[in-house]
Amino acid sequence: MKLTKIYDPREMNSYQFVAATGLVMTAVANIILLLIGKAVPNFEALYLCWAVFFTLGTIVNLNSNPDDHDHHHHH
Repeated sequence: MKLTKIYDPREMNSYQFVAATGLVMTAVANIILLLIGKAVPNFEALYLCWAVFFTLGTIVNLNSNPDDHDHHHHH
């Protein structure tokens, strides 16, 4: 098992990359909402969605072979 597929953006598949980007953008949006004093109902649910999306992408990535071409690596 190659653990760099979990944390290295160059080894992530598209699902992981989108989820990681979504998580960062959600965190930034959450900070902005806190700074301007606004609240969005159930906004925290986005964190769970991104975590599930990342987890599923990680499972796919860890179970893929290096010669599988069904996902895209970000370089």
